[in-house]
Amino acid sequence: MKTKKKQSRLKEFIDNPKKALWKLAVPMMFGMMIQTVYMIVDMIFVGQVSADSLTALAFNMPLLFFGLGITFGLGSGVTAVVAQFIGAEDKKNADNSAEHGIVLGIILGVVFTFAGLCWGEVVLSAIGVPEKMLPLAWSYFRVIVLGYIFMVLSVFFRSILSGEGDVKTPVIIQGSGTILNIILDPILIFGFGLGVQGAALATVLSQACVALVFVYLLFVKEHAYVTFAMRDFRFSGDILKKIFTIGMPASFSMVLMSLGGGTFNRILVSFESDAVAAFQVGGRVEHAVFVPFISIAAGLVTLVGMFYGAKRLDLVRQIIKYGMSRAVVMGALFALCFFFLAPVIMTAFTDSDNIVQLGTRYMRIIVFSYPFIPIAMISGRVLQGLGFGMPLFVITFLRVILLSVSLASFFVFVLGKSVEWVWIAQLISVLVSASIALLWLRWGLRRVEKGEIVDVKETDEVLGGQLQEA
Repeated sequence: MKTKKKQSRLKEFIDNPKKALWKLAVPMMFGMMIQTVYMIVDMIFVGQVSADSLTALAFNMPLLFFGLGITFGLGSGVTAVVAQFIGAEDKKNADNSAEHGIVLGIILGVVFTFAGLCWGEVVLSAIGVPEKMLPLAWSYFRVIVLGYIFMVLSVFFRSILSGEGDVKTPVIIQGSGTILNIILDPILIFGFGLGVQGAALATVLSQACVALVFVYLLFVKEHAYVTFAMRDFRFSGDILKKIFTIGMPASFSMVLMSLGGGTFNRILVSFESDAVAAFQVGGRVEHAVFVPFISIAAGLVTLVGMFYGAKRLDLVRQIIKYGMSRAVVMGALFALCFFFLAPVIMTAFTDSDNIVQLGTRYMRIIVFSYPFIPIAMISGRVLQGLGFGMPLFVITFLRVILLSVSLASFFVFVLGKSVEWVWIAQLISVLVSASIALLWLRWGLRRVEKGEIVDVKETDEVLGGQLQEA
């Protein structure tokens, strides 16, 4: 039996914006924390196989992040567009925007799978995987790339639901998939003796289950406020352009971070391969720090998009200030805790004293960036919600390429500094990019308040003629 059609959450969110932010962010935090636990447990399991297996997995991370980064960027574009149309009380275009998201997901999933199977091993070698570790790294990647389409579709399903303000449903589904992944990990890694290949297979199986549950809820039970009529789908260049205008800069930002991660691996491997493992382990642990930042930022994209669509710019400023101030305080508290607990945390992943020492030194430098990371992150995502896609890309390019990579290369290859200066380069880049992001956010808000941006209802008039027969 089909569930009763849901109503828009717009009025509820306008009546109590602060409550709405936590209603969006807290379930997302819970779901992402489960995902973080999985990432940590996954590395612990693989680390128990061998130090080489852990390093091989670490080399895969930038390459995997490349494909998913493009997906998450376009997904954020879908979220913003759906939210803006709902804010403008235009359900027809909200539905069509969601349908465009599904089509994009299918296309991207097929392209990434084909490209990964054809050129994955070559790319792994190109990003610096040592020859002795290449078979291990490729054995992981060639399995996980087969599940790319499930991962990509899950991202778009979640983005659509987030755009209408429903984060609880995707959190429950993704959380359940993560728990399944954790259960399958030891069975496949140790029980079947598959090693790193078993870790990849566990991910593929769990993500396939997640995607199928999303399909059942959205297409069979019609759980969401937005509805899908894929048989009657009509392509709209204007909607696609809007999704790409907002989402592609975010995708390019993710790609830059992926390239930056791969470049850092190449810089670090010039010292020793253990430095790569320490960097990637530290990065996965840091994801626990980023969970509340990402959750608050994602909630703000939905709220800012809705409030902007409804022309409630007073609520836009109010909710940005509220969300960012809370995130900065959280960052300071995380920094304090991680500084003192760094050795204990690293010991949980490996019995290699060298990796533990390198990871501890990394964390005790990078924690000073934690209060500033949410400023840059939230500023970029809020500007997305307002329809500005490019600032996020420029800020990321500045942080990752112009500052982090350039400074790290200068410190190491020109000045001959120690590995710690790679971490210092990252810290400097965060401080500078956060300052610029905050200034850019203030500029964007002033432009919106002066009415210099075409609002959603005007866009709707352009799109409406194309959708009359939909």
